[in-house]
Amino acid sequence: MPLEFPLPPVEDRVKELNARYRHHAATTVLEHALADPLVGRVAMVSSFGAESVVLLHLVSVIDRTVPVVFIDTRMLFAETLAYQIEVAETLGLAEVRTIRPDPVAVLARDVDNILHQVDPDGCCALRKTEPMERALRSFDAWINGRKRYQGQTRADIDFFEAEGNGRIKLNPLAHWDRHDIEDYMVENRLPRHPLVARGYPSIGCAPCTTAVKPGEDPRAGRWRGRDKEECGIHFINGRLVRGNGTQESAA
Repeated sequence: MPLEFPLPPVEDRVKELNARYRHHAATTVLEHALADPLVGRVAMVSSFGAESVVLLHLVSVIDRTVPVVFIDTRMLFAETLAYQIEVAETLGLAEVRTIRPDPVAVLARDVDNILHQVDPDGCCALRKTEPMERALRSFDAWINGRKRYQGQTRADIDFFEAEGNGRIKLNPLAHWDRHDIEDYMVENRLPRHPLVARGYPSIGCAPCTTAVKPGEDPRAGRWRGRDKEECGIHFINGRLVRGNGTQESAA
């Protein structure tokens, strides 16, 4: 729903939305958020990764016309590209927008495709963060699939968060755990990302994702060996924003 009248600052709206929907379930939060004028025009951003199909299914049940932004960094696994097509067709998603990095910018900053080796943050900015920001310019809010159990940087997230650019970030599955995800996938017979069975519980770009050993954190295979936990789409002004509003340096 477009915003047609002056609204309070995004921080105030987020505070009110969290208070309003704090005790609601994920589906109810989504239903209300897609119609609440305090939220505005909403898109979903999905990596079509290991757990993405759960939130995609929830959104498709409520409204299949919600725009879904899929960022093809040009470095994704072939399995992810095939899975994206499969899931979109299975769920009947009406508007999947495949966004890619600016080819001119790639030629200028990563002509040899090795930026991820020397500057992974810069590579994520070039191939994911900047394309996503372009894709979301016409939206007031975006849905993503972060969950509290996915690590310390996500341990305090709420349903609604404020971004520095005045946009709202919606985390409907914030309170779900691994068992909730697994149960939902089984109960709804949702297709699995083919790499999950090969030891990839968290899937990003191919050069920066490795299989995870038994007992390791599910995100241990992301940027293995580097002091890096996030791709950058959850950074504001170069800093990682936690759910409690504090920021950490992205360096």
